[in-house]
Amino acid sequence: MKTLMLGNEAVARGLYEAGCSFVSSYPGTPSTEITEAAAKYPEIYAEWAPNEKVAMEAAFGASLAGRRSFCGMKHVGLNVAADPLFTLSYTGVNAGMVIAVADDAGMHSSQNEQDSRHYAKAAKLPMLEPADSAEALAFTKLAYELSERFDTPVLLKMCTRVSHSQSVVEPAARTEAPAHPYEKNGAKYIMMPGNAKRRHPVVEQRTRDLIAWAESAEINTWENGSSHELGILTSSTSYQYVKEACGDLFPVLKLGMVWPLPTDAILNFAAAVKQLVVVEELDGFLEEHCRSLGLSVAGKELFSCIDELSQNIVSEKLALPVPHGVKLDEAIPARPPVMCAGCPHRGLFYTLAKNKLTVLGDIGCYTLGAVAPLAAIDSTICMGASVSGLHGFIKAGDPEAAGRTVAVIGDSTFMHSGVTGLINVAYNESNATVIILDNSITGMTGHQQNPTTGYNLKGDPCTKIDLEALCHAVGIRRVRVVDPYDLAACDTAVKEELAADEPSVIISRRPCALLKYVKHHKPLTVDADKCRSCKQCMKIGCPAISMTAGKAAIDATLCTGCGVCEQLCKFDALHAPKED
Repeated sequence: MKTLMLGNEAVARGLYEAGCSFVSSYPGTPSTEITEAAAKYPEIYAEWAPNEKVAMEAAFGASLAGRRSFCGMKHVGLNVAADPLFTLSYTGVNAGMVIAVADDAGMHSSQNEQDSRHYAKAAKLPMLEPADSAEALAFTKLAYELSERFDTPVLLKMCTRVSHSQSVVEPAARTEAPAHPYEKNGAKYIMMPGNAKRRHPVVEQRTRDLIAWAESAEINTWENGSSHELGILTSSTSYQYVKEACGDLFPVLKLGMVWPLPTDAILNFAAAVKQLVVVEELDGFLEEHCRSLGLSVAGKELFSCIDELSQNIVSEKLALPVPHGVKLDEAIPARPPVMCAGCPHRGLFYTLAKNKLTVLGDIGCYTLGAVAPLAAIDSTICMGASVSGLHGFIKAGDPEAAGRTVAVIGDSTFMHSGVTGLINVAYNESNATVIILDNSITGMTGHQQNPTTGYNLKGDPCTKIDLEALCHAVGIRRVRVVDPYDLAACDTAVKEELAADEPSVIISRRPCALLKYVKHHKPLTVDADKCRSCKQCMKIGCPAISMTAGKAAIDATLCTGCGVCEQLCKFDALHAPKED
């Protein structure tokens, strides 16, 4: 029966129908829901790994054992997993292995725009790119067939618009994939130089074989148009924009496999039209390939390599006549992200800003501590970079910098790649103060469990990593826990640890205010007669607080009663009501 599914849900359905047995991923928008949806199928073992590199290596292990496997990540996560990725291209697989990578053109929830197609080319791995949910399901199943037929991991490239949009799919029954027996084969799987040299020619031949397959592959489709003045080469969500803007006006060659790319299919298409135009988001990847074939092509001189495309942009750049041009004129108001009311990170960031500290930040919802009015973060690079960067900042900079510089990192991010930076701090003895913002969950991507929460992906109790013990174990003697709702305690802890002449860790611990099990206090109230309109309470940037008619006002539908603002008011105008 046909049904609507998110693109990510459709990938998970494809995993189920293809007989996938093992899923290991690290959450990252826009890829997260693939693994969350896969975990709902009892036939699939699914887990959150500490990071993407571990997830990919675990998925390879499952493939080596003879079971179809999967790992998923966002585009920057593939950077973390690049080390095993390139070598897995040489080893190939035993049972099928699929790797989903979700790009985030427009940077809706990312620190850069990155085109993952370059990884497919560089690692010499096939990459499929669906344009809607139905293709997401079908291409996932096809990826396993290709993986086992060509002895290779297969990349499945998603993007924000395909991952997070719904379209019609037609689910089918699961087909149990037979287990592939494991056979010892050092020449194939032990990548020491002698073996790797013999595997490289295998990779090159595989690429030639995949190109031959791509020439007539059904997922690369040629759609005719009424005018051959130009032809459009495209893929993924760009195809949807082209069809909305152009209808059936121009011929379209839609590529479902974006690496390796066919030669004859593209040359034949180009010969059938007067002008070839490539419509693709981010880099001119398909355009570059066309030029390598000696074709004259229009691409990035029309469509920017920055931000997302849209049907509006396609219409404008192709100068489409009415009725083919589509124009959406509605102005959408800006909605900048903010830390939630009651966010446990707010009090800690207020303390850091008040003390005018240099703060090296990291990846998570706490990155919002960088925005006004807190403006408490000086840098954000990648997962774990705050701790490593702090070490370098202190070692290379002003000797007094250690007394006024800290790193902040979330509990999930610390387990992902912050702990190695802390080991470096201890081993190379920098006088660093690292603050772990422990909100008991992976907050930014939607409340996924992590190794510090005590629960696995399916919500079952599991081993809980003790952050204090871990910090001590890597060589940090000074480890203390503070409640970020207690501003005085935060201030004392930060000042004392910065003054200490050795590395230290402060764990700012309070669960995320949005967790269902967290019980909130009653909303605070404002005594307007006592309010002096000093706006001190506004300095924490809480969305529940505003100024109305010159006086502080609290939105009772948002306030969680955390009491942070109450501690800031010198005139006793903010009050917590008595609890029943």
